[in-house]
Amino acid sequence: MSRAVLVTGASRGIGAAVARAFAAAGDRVAVHYGSSLESAEAVLKELPGEGHVLAHADLADPAEIQQMVEGVASGLGSIDVLVNNAGIYEPHPIRKSSYEEWQRAWSGTLGVNLIGAANVTWCAVRHMGRGGRIVNVSSRGAFRGEPNQPAYGASKAALVSFGQSLARALGPEGIAVTTIAPGWTTTDMAAEALTGDGYDRRRLESPLERVASPDEVAAAVLYLASPEAEFATGTVLDFNGGSHLRM
Repeated sequence: MSRAVLVTGASRGIGAAVARAFAAAGDRVAVHYGSSLESAEAVLKELPGEGHVLAHADLADPAEIQQMVEGVASGLGSIDVLVNNAGIYEPHPIRKSSYEEWQRAWSGTLGVNLIGAANVTWCAVRHMGRGGRIVNVSSRGAFRGEPNQPAYGASKAALVSFGQSLARALGPEGIAVTTIAPGWTTTDMAAEALTGDGYDRRRLESPLERVASPDEVAAAVLYLASPEAEFATGTVLDFNGGSHLRM
């Protein structure tokens, strides 16, 4: 049975791969984007099947979020699955950032990565019934720390707790909530860190001696959102090639 799926940050990287995976499974997908209209349109155009829609909102703006989610629910008929994937990653090392830069990074990062996800979820749950699924895309950085992007690490750690809280709150309604914590993945966001010698350093953090592809992460998200994964609610899938096992 076709489901209505909203994927935030779906114009590139993991989000785009997630959108493709759900569409390939026969679902109708809302491709959310913040500023990359051309990229979002390209993703939408390549999705197999019919009934997919574009969805625009600045996730730092609660009013835009509400309008976007209402539009998605109207266009798709409901929201059965929400994937909170959108996130920003802004360097702000504590010894090298001015106080103003530090404040701006924390406010902006938490505003999108955590509060934005919370607001999208609040709005989406109004259109979600029994059998609904929420998958939050966190990060390995939630557990190992992000020394040069501490707001990012903190936002992703908070997203884990947020998901666990909602798993308890929404479980009686038959809505399952899970979180995935990817490690290094070949995305635009990670491109600079994965160039040259940086790639070898990062791939060797994993005993598999490689990094993930967005399609691999998307396949895991698709499983977490499946009917078969309902009993996984409240859990975190540590999806980083075992890189948390060795420094």
